[in-house]
Amino acid sequence: MSPLVLALLAAVSIGALAFALVPGLVGDSRAEKRKEALKRDNGDLRQAQANLKQRDTRRRTVQQALKTQNEALEKKRKKAGLQQRIYQAGMKIRARSFVRNAVILGLVICVIAWFIEIPLYFVPVFGLAGGYLGPMWFLKRQTRRYQAQFLDELPTAVETIVRGVKSGLPLNDSIKVVAKETREPVKTEFARILDQQSVGKPMSEAIEILYDRVPLPEVNFFVVVIAVQQQAGGNLSEALSNLANVLRARKKMHAKVKAMSSEAKASAMIIGALPFVVAGLVSLVSPGYMAPLISTTLGYLWLGVAAVMMALGIFVMNRMIQFDV
Repeated sequence: MSPLVLALLAAVSIGALAFALVPGLVGDSRAEKRKEALKRDNGDLRQAQANLKQRDTRRRTVQQALKTQNEALEKKRKKAGLQQRIYQAGMKIRARSFVRNAVILGLVICVIAWFIEIPLYFVPVFGLAGGYLGPMWFLKRQTRRYQAQFLDELPTAVETIVRGVKSGLPLNDSIKVVAKETREPVKTEFARILDQQSVGKPMSEAIEILYDRVPLPEVNFFVVVIAVQQQAGGNLSEALSNLANVLRARKKMHAKVKAMSSEAKASAMIIGALPFVVAGLVSLVSPGYMAPLISTTLGYLWLGVAAVMMALGIFVMNRMIQFDV
């Protein structure tokens, strides 16, 4: 056999041996690499599943805490009695003193009605109406005024707490800063939170006094954020910062709604005052023209009908200009 053929056979044999052994070794190396990559992928998958499970657990915890807190606050709000409503108006008078003043007002109205010779069977009606509706209207008006003042200052208070927490202050110290630096009535209400803590209540319970005194959605947001953070943990500064932005946005929306409804309110006031203005002008021009309304039984009857219709019209116009934001 010639040397050329032998060399060719040797080359083929070496090639076949290399083809048989080298891919096996390379294949084992590649298999190991694939196994390691698969292990890493499985580890990443398990870590992702663990993170997802932890996130779901925290979400359920927060949802449960939020539900419990909302139910507790709603239950307290429904139980508000006269004394609580007086506190919500920012007044310091006791309930029995308030009732006493209402009774005195009703008696004074009865005496005035008797002096201007209103029939006796109408005197108790005027007395009861004035003694009850007048104080209740005043209480409601004071409550709205107090709550409006509180909402004007609440975003500033929340932002003060956010800055304090971001600078490293504990939540209690941040609330102390609010109780010292902000304006009334926020200053007094946050001082009550500190008073509740001074008698041993935890923050999650002490903060509820704020919603008892000012039962507003914005205050409910703040109370729930603090209570949930105390129970479930989390980034308090970020949550309060988002809440402050929401409060600012709601405040702007309230101002916009107030501006848009001012024309309707002015029209309602003009229409409501028009009958009294016309009656006064007619009485000046012709004093005897309106006399039957205040000197005859039929006149009293029609005055009563007119009062009911006026009250109904005022109520309808008031509801038309009320907007929920």
